[in-house]
This record gives sequence, structure tokens and C-alpha cells, in this order.
Amino acid sequence: LLDTEPDLRDAPDAVTLSRLDGHVRFEDVTFAYDAGRPVLMDIDLDVAAGETVALVGPSGAGKSTLVSLIPRFYDPQDGRVTVDGYDLRSVTRQSLRTQIASVSQEVHLFNATIRENIRYGRLDASDEAIEDAARAANAHGFIADLPDGYDAEVGERGVKLSGGQRQRVAIARALLRDARLLLLDEATSSLDSASEALVQEALGRLVEGRTTVVIAHRISTVQDA
Repeated sequence: LLDTEPDLRDAPDAVTLSRLDGHVRFEDVTFAYDAGRPVLMDIDLDVAAGETVALVGPSGAGKSTLVSLIPRFYDPQDGRVTVDGYDLRSVTRQSLRTQIASVSQEVHLFNATIRENIRYGRLDASDEAIEDAARAANAHGFIADLPDGYDAEVGERGVKLSGGQRQRVAIARALLRDARLLLLDEATSSLDSASEALVQEALGRLVEGRTTVVIAHRISTVQDA
């Protein structure tokens, strides 16, 4: 597996992006996982820097596929995706992806401490910066109540935390990353009302000043877009 060569590679003359403004454009984008069966057809989308755009629709409509083109997990068969005017195929993937943060329905936590899971957003972050991010994510309260606080082990895939707690740790990690582009994929869809309120409040802080693409079924998630 480690020796497998990726299908997508950086172009030999790929540009290293400096800090982005966050202007994202889809220009006549068509994409298919299987030839002849397009998931997206002739998509035009212009997301201004700092704007929040919501994608609402039934499962299988292509929302997550569209969002997965922004970090260049796939390339479109036709058209192009640009950020600040750069075709994504002309920039290095690392310089692009370091400026993207995502929070999804399925949170990825490692079998490590809460501190380490948040610090994964920015490896050189101080303990103070981690705590500040946790406070902004409405996570500091429950973390402080744990016997080991920020040094509490979360278990495999965060099994020792509730769904709402896992989401808030993921939001703290995204806040710490301080990325210009934010991708939210059903970030509150599996939560109860009380947890959703806390997560929504934290997401409100997270999207400030960032270009954000939100996928949701609940109107409460997209009403501010």
C-alpha cells in the first residue's frame, strides 16, 4: 500500500501557493467516477473570498463529489476548478491542502490524547493555542471536566467521547489550522438538538472570514449562508 503510486501527481512545473484569499471557481466542470456516467455536468460556481455557500439536496446528488474536487482529491474530466485564479492542476497539492480545513459527519480522531488530536491541525501549536481553539469550539468545558483533561485518551476513533464531543474536537482542530478554505460536510446531521446547538455556535465562529462550502440536509445548518 505504501508503495502504491497515486493517480494524481503534481505537474513538473507546479506552483507553490502563498496564503490564499480564498476565491474558488468551478468553470464548466463535468466529473464522472465511471466513464459515461457523469455525477456532475457543466457546473459553474463562483464562491467569493470569505463567502459561505450551501449545497442542499438528496443523497447521491453529487454534493460531496463537488466538494472533493476543491482539495483536488479528483480532477474533472472537463472544465476546471480554480482558487485565486490558479487552476488546481497547476499548483502543488501540499500548498493547496495546508490551506483547507474540513469538518465532516464522520470525524477522524486518533487513539491519542485530546491535546494531540487538536494539535494535528497545526503541529507547532502551543498548549495555550490549543486551549484557545477548544474554548472557541465549545469544547473546553467538557474537556476540563475529564479526570485527565486535555491529556485524556479518546480511544480508537474517539470511542470514549460522545458524537457532539467528537465534533467539537474536530472543530477545535480546524480552528487551530486557521485555513482560508473550509469544507463542512453534514457536520451536525447525526447530533441531537442540544449537541447541535453547541456545534452550530462553534461553527459560526469557525466560518468567520473564511471561504466556506457547506453540505447539509437540515435548514438550521444553512440558514446563515
